[in-house]
Amino acid sequence: MTKIYYFSGTGNTLWSARKLSEIIDGECTLVNIGPEVEKPETLVEADVVVLVFPSYAFGLPLAVRRFAKKAVFKTPYLAAFVTHGSVPGGSLASIKRILKRKNIGSLYFGLIPAVENYIAIFGPPKEKTMRQRLEMQEEATEKAARCVIERHSNCINTFRPISAFIWLLFSIGIKLFYKRYRVSGDCNGCGACERVCSVSAISMRGGRPVFSSKCEHCQGCINWCPQKAIHFGRLNSGVTRYHHPEINLQDISR
Repeated sequence: MTKIYYFSGTGNTLWSARKLSEIIDGECTLVNIGPEVEKPETLVEADVVVLVFPSYAFGLPLAVRRFAKKAVFKTPYLAAFVTHGSVPGGSLASIKRILKRKNIGSLYFGLIPAVENYIAIFGPPKEKTMRQRLEMQEEATEKAARCVIERHSNCINTFRPISAFIWLLFSIGIKLFYKRYRVSGDCNGCGACERVCSVSAISMRGGRPVFSSKCEHCQGCINWCPQKAIHFGRLNSGVTRYHHPEINLQDISR
């Protein structure tokens, strides 16, 4: 039995998780990490465990970090893959530092390039660039699946001080980022933002979304809002949003 745990905001990681499941085949279960973090205890038991998650500020999403640290892994083999836009930084180094303390037989770490989705800084991807990155993601995901099927293992460098420092700044800033989200008059109260938030950081009050400190800054709410009514920083309704073209709102909803 294979269990694939994923964390996804715009659908990039969910797409790779689904693709891995299709290729690996057999008894394969997909599990959203977001709701798992809310459980007091997490037992991860399977013949094969796969973790798939995005890179946030050269490190791990806080939810993924909390999940990996508290989870009890009962498996002889675990593979961890990071989906990334520009560069992954020390994301894999971070997860390895956590997993090496666990009683796991063999470990494998790999990279899956994807479309850069942090539009608040990098802006929306250009059409040509997006097509190229989607092709790269598909190829890398297929390679990742083969590595899991063949039970590859490897060793990576965990000394990434610059990445660790950048991520530390992010982990401090994220406690305040949720206060910078704004909702324009275009909001029609559809609740899509609440449904796509995997960590339940958004609640609807009076037909408007309210953000809490549980926010992971995945920006799924910004990118999935049908009205483009959720803004962050200088991001406004005129900026094109992004989500993986083969993932829809129902797929990503909690």
